Amino acid sequence: MPAATLDITILGSGTSTGIPVVGCDCSVCQSADPRNKRTRCSALIKHGQYNILIDTATDLRQQALRENIRHIDAVLYTHSHADHMHGIDDLRSFNLRQKAAIPLYGSPRTLERVRDNFAYIFADAEIPGYVPRLSLQPIETAFPLFDLNIVPIPLNHGGMQAYGYRCGPFAYLTDCNGIPEESLPLLENLELLVLDGLRFKPHNTHFNIPQAIEMAQKIGARQTLLTHLSHEVDHPRHDPQLPERISFAYDGQHFSLEISQTEEKAVGSQLS
Repeated sequence: MPAATLDITILGSGTSTGIPVVGCDCSVCQSADPRNKRTRCSALIKHGQYNILIDTATDLRQQALRENIRHIDAVLYTHSHADHMHGIDDLRSFNLRQKAAIPLYGSPRTLERVRDNFAYIFADAEIPGYVPRLSLQPIETAFPLFDLNIVPIPLNHGGMQAYGYRCGPFAYLTDCNGIPEESLPLLENLELLVLDGLRFKPHNTHFNIPQAIEMAQKIGARQTLLTHLSHEVDHPRHDPQLPERISFAYDGQHFSLEISQTEEKAVGSQLS
């Protein structure tokens, strides 16, 4: 069958503080290398005319301007932490252009937190001023979206569950410190894996870099990018030290991947 194309953009590769960190004088925060300038973690999947956003990061407006994003057709939420949600109000600008509500997909628990944290968006009463027009779409299994098959990947993020997402040969697994054994079959035969790798020192809710490398080698994607990076990571210094086929993500990275309908159906059937 003919292959379609997925265009992937790393919108943000930084941890919750962003890099540079406010008030920090370390060499990474003061670096002139653009790969060390990191907005909060997010990615964009483009398929044909459709743009699918992964998380509404705190820096969404800045990311959208940088990448000239003109429309968002759906959002996939990984979990409910502030750095992955609190750009939600910036979806208003897309609503104004598109004249339609934007569907938000995520676990029932994550979308419950979205509703609770941003009650002004979902209130029944009329509120003065313009609020985002959004619809909540809870998901727990693979589902079709714009002729793609989106597969949620359950992850451990400290004491909570988060979702990663697989779409054809691409998987995005931020904010995790463990991948359940039952999730691993959903990550076979990947071309591109984006994986949490916060820092070199241990952390109680994120893979550190040695753990991320071990997991990346276990999954065996053709290429792995480590994301959600702290200011411990100096891109020009540390990237050359990583094993083959593993590298650090940076803001604005672009990838194009081919995806066949046969591959899509095969992956989705494992979770249906």
